[in-house]
Amino acid sequence: MTTPADVPTPGAHHRFVRRFDAHDRVLHGLLMLSFLGLAATGLPLVFSDAPWASRMAALLGSFEIAGWLHRVCATLLIIVFAVHLTRLFRRIVGRKDWGVLWGPYSMVPQPRDLTDLIGHMRWFVGRGPRPRFDRYTYWEKFDYWAVFWGMGIIGASGLVLWFPIFFSQFMPGWIFNVALLIHGEEALLAVGFIFTMHFFNGHLRPEKFPMDRVIFTGRVSEAELQEERPDEYARLIREGGFERIRTDPPPDWLVRLGTVIGAVAVTVGLLLVGLILYAVLT
Repeated sequence: MTTPADVPTPGAHHRFVRRFDAHDRVLHGLLMLSFLGLAATGLPLVFSDAPWASRMAALLGSFEIAGWLHRVCATLLIIVFAVHLTRLFRRIVGRKDWGVLWGPYSMVPQPRDLTDLIGHMRWFVGRGPRPRFDRYTYWEKFDYWAVFWGMGIIGASGLVLWFPIFFSQFMPGWIFNVALLIHGEEALLAVGFIFTMHFFNGHLRPEKFPMDRVIFTGRVSEAELQEERPDEYARLIREGGFERIRTDPPPDWLVRLGTVIGAVAVTVGLLLVGLILYAVLT
């Protein structure tokens, strides 16, 4: 239910607050680059018998070069994952920031997420008000954990396939067949999920179409925050934290850069999903 406090104040569309810092945006950018690279180089390897896969590998140079680029992107993804885990460890152990594990600034699923999910379903069919979302929505947490566990599973199975001689010293042979199956199937699932559900949630849903640039600029207008995450807005006002995150509007060059990067990522991602569907159906 909209309350008088939810109505944007005059000038709120031109005042901005910081939602993601530079570290978040750089890590997301590297994650996006590595994931797109892994998908683009991995698909021709998985579907190597298909004619389109041969042409795609030829565009990359050859199947051997596609495999080499795949490992380069995998290395980048592992570095991104390690940096993210290190940042979490420093916040929890070094700063005793228990908010990482519970509360509005945590990505850990909480009872409120289930309540918001049910409320959102009711809102979709006109049976209730839109939930008053806070810092992270239930679908953002779902996206986060899907990628988090996916990186662990795909990364671990990929390392087994990458260094078979080393792992064969203490693993039975059938493990490599399982790792090959898990790596390929989980990767296809991840590509399909990220390039459909995540892109829809982030950029293609009606409120954000054609693109949400917040992950590129790190900033959101006060009016947008007030409208989309009224409980976060109210909490920041109540706790006096609003002025701490106020910042300047994003410069035009950053908005344009984010638009170009986002458009390229969405286009490439949807093309890769189309190739997966074509390969599976044919």
